[in-house]
This record gives sequence, C-alpha cells and structure tokens, in this order.
Amino acid sequence: MDTEKNKMGESETSKQENSTKENDSLMLSTPSIAPLEGLSRDMLPKRPQRKTEEKPHVLTLLVENKAGVLARISGLFAGRGYNIESLCVGETNDPKVSRMTIITRGDSRVVEQIEKQLRKIIEVIKVSNITDVPHVERELMLVKVHATKENRDEIMRLVEIFRGKIVDVTLKTLTVEITGDREKTDAFLHLINPFGIKEVVRTGIAAIRRGD
Repeated sequence: MDTEKNKMGESETSKQENSTKENDSLMLSTPSIAPLEGLSRDMLPKRPQRKTEEKPHVLTLLVENKAGVLARISGLFAGRGYNIESLCVGETNDPKVSRMTIITRGDSRVVEQIEKQLRKIIEVIKVSNITDVPHVERELMLVKVHATKENRDEIMRLVEIFRGKIVDVTLKTLTVEITGDREKTDAFLHLINPFGIKEVVRTGIAAIRRGD
C-alpha cells in the first residue's frame, strides 16, 4: 500500500512540474509588448498640451538709426510665425537713435522668446514689453469718406463727437483726421463706414510708459 501511495505522489508531483514548465514556456514565448504590435506613434494616446492665451502685446524698442535694422527685427517675428499688426518708428531727441512701437498678437511664452532674440541684435539698445504696465497709446488716422449734401452735416457732427478735424473738403469727399488710442480709432471707423469710406491711412500705435 505504501508503495502505491508513493507512486501516486510521484505522479502528481511530476504533473505539477510539467504544468509549471508549460506556463513558463508560454510566458517566455509571449512578448510583453504584444498588445502594442501594429500601433504607430500617432495612434498612441497623446499627452494633452497646455493651452496658452493669445493677446495683443505692446513692445517698445530703442534701436540705432541704421539701415537694415527694421528688416532684421521683422524677420524675427516672421520666423516665429507672428504678424506685426502695427509698427510705428521714428527718431528720438537723439538723431542716432530711433524708437519703435510694435503691436503683435500671440502667446506670452513665444513673445518672451522673441524679446530675448531681439536683445541679441547688436543695433537694439533696449527692449520693453509694456503690455501690462500703465502706458499711453496714440494713433493718427486719416479717413477720406464720401460726402453728399444729404449726409455732410451728419458726418461733421460725428467728427465733432470724436474730437476730430476735417483737413480737406471737396464736392464729393471729406478727409477727417482722428487721433487717439486703438479703441477710439476703430470705433470711428465702425460708425463712419455706412457713409462709404474711400481711403484710410493709419500711422500705427505710438506708446510710452506713464509716470517718471
């Protein structure tokens, strides 16, 4: 009896060993990345990117008054894929130095990188981002609008409300000068548009910090 029990125990032990070997063989033959076979990188889930707000930025630059400086500065914006919405440039009290006011719309992080690149240009003396600091903005705009006997008085009243000036008069048109910030000039254009705008010339925003 004891001999039969020993044989039965040895048989069960042998079966368990065979089962363990089969399981080990299956684990070795099955690659751990099998579920990812046939998947490209584009098909894998992507990490969500943080969205950043795009807003207008007001940059003021002091630069040496030399040829080619403007081309290098505008090239930086083009290289980053950002458009210069407004550019105002002119000499300062020093004829060797010019001041630029640039309005661009974009992501704050990218604009910061543009500022760093601008400072590397030899002719650039100083770069300031005055978007979030108190400053004064002014733009000069000339608007030539169609005028008739019926609407001429109404156009003149609108010009008076916006504290503008009529700088040229013909039998068919009035040329109006408006000075103010971008909101004011845009508002005037919106209201004068139904009369028929023939031509618009804008200088772009000139900006300066408030205070000392």
